[in-house]
Amino acid sequence: MALKAEEITSVIKSKIENFAPQADINETGIVLQVGDGIARIYGLKNAVSGELLDLPSGVKGLVLNLESDNVGCVLMGDDALIKEGDVVKRTGKIINVPVGKELLGRVVNPLGEPLDGRGPVKTSATRPLEVVAPGVTERQPVKQPLQTGLKAIDSLVPIGRGQRELIIGDRQTGKTAIAIDTILNQKNQPEDKRVICVYVAVGQKQSTVAQVVQTLTEFGAMDYTIVVCAGASDPASLLYIAPYAGCAMAEEFMWKGRDVLIIYDDLSKHAQAYRQMSLLLRRPPGREAYPGDVFYLHSRLLERACKLSDKNGGGSLTALPIIETQANDMSAYIPTNVISITDGQIYLESGLFHSGMKPAVNVGLSVSRVGGSAQKKTMRAVAGTLRIDMSQFHDLEAFAQFGSELDKESQDQLNRGARLNELFKQDQYKPMGADEQVLILFAGTNGFLDAIPVGDVKKYEQKLITHFKTEEKALFEEFANAGQLTEDLTAKLKTALKKFGDIFMPPVKAV
Repeated sequence: MALKAEEITSVIKSKIENFAPQADINETGIVLQVGDGIARIYGLKNAVSGELLDLPSGVKGLVLNLESDNVGCVLMGDDALIKEGDVVKRTGKIINVPVGKELLGRVVNPLGEPLDGRGPVKTSATRPLEVVAPGVTERQPVKQPLQTGLKAIDSLVPIGRGQRELIIGDRQTGKTAIAIDTILNQKNQPEDKRVICVYVAVGQKQSTVAQVVQTLTEFGAMDYTIVVCAGASDPASLLYIAPYAGCAMAEEFMWKGRDVLIIYDDLSKHAQAYRQMSLLLRRPPGREAYPGDVFYLHSRLLERACKLSDKNGGGSLTALPIIETQANDMSAYIPTNVISITDGQIYLESGLFHSGMKPAVNVGLSVSRVGGSAQKKTMRAVAGTLRIDMSQFHDLEAFAQFGSELDKESQDQLNRGARLNELFKQDQYKPMGADEQVLILFAGTNGFLDAIPVGDVKKYEQKLITHFKTEEKALFEEFANAGQLTEDLTAKLKTALKKFGDIFMPPVKAV
């Protein structure tokens, strides 16, 4: 426990004079106590919250607590290198991180230092770690879609550019897989309009992050991606600043008029790192031992995601935070906090995942509060009733398990729902273009799959897309360029789909 200043003032002053005779107590301090990544420092009367401190052995400190008799700081380095009595100096600088296009394709730590062995990052531009989020007048409504390439999300839980959409579920349910597929899907755009991606790994094993980087490299996605990594073995201070560092790097592109996607993987570990630091700094614990300001921790981060007004360049920052639940408990403290901050959530259920439904999106508990207005009009026309149809199908399916005899209408609803459910299954690392998604969902919702065996739905999907891109190329291009589904276009599509259906499953000739 730190001693009171009045008891040790004379001793401390003499120690400071021995170490640095010309030292100013307002600018120089001395370590009273160190351990568990936390240092308490006497002196530094002019220190400000969030300021960087210089400690011996090149270790940096970040001021978090300003108390009457000492300054509490977290160490961004090995605390074994610091001992009681060490002299600490103010830098007068709030913590900044390097930013710029030079970071694209690189793997860096939250301080912007390279982790990929490819030499230093050659950029002189920096941005402060924390800034006030753009105000209401500096923004505009979210009205442009951010395509994930996943049918279950783009049709049922659409995401707009500038939105904050939470990905939530138990461990090993495919949360990171959705985020990675979304990054891979941005490759299909022209380079000058491509969404720049920032992937922030908080508390992940380094082997897991290396696997993600390898996947992104294999698919050519690292060219427009920055990976910020604070590993499980890093100090809690680095885990704490990692999301803010990634956000600052992303904001540099947003303010230059670009569209940016940032993924925080995951904010559960971020909250745990903050709880660890707060308890060591003796801040009062509240619910589940988290400090009272843990809501502010995430709200001030996620509020920075927005669609800027045209006057400010029209750039956007879309945030996909990830939260891990325990035993599907969405009512826990951190999940409820982040749900209340974001504009909707994609809820992944372990039961669905283990039954072979991948991505395991729970239609009933997943919602997008702004994405619908940003959805492509053709997708909106096709997916309009899809959510309620799928919810009714799942209810009817559960009821049918009791062995009740169903009328023909309910039986038809079950049959169609089973095929639509099969359509939503999608292999990892195989995102699908928006027009291809609309085409296959149009076929499903208009009954062209009703006669196809459930086991052949995936085959039907693949062959349908190939058929339209080769045999019906003109119609597919007309459909892709169409602003909306007109009656004429709908009729043409139905004719072409019937023709393809006869090719895929030739009608049985009467004997």
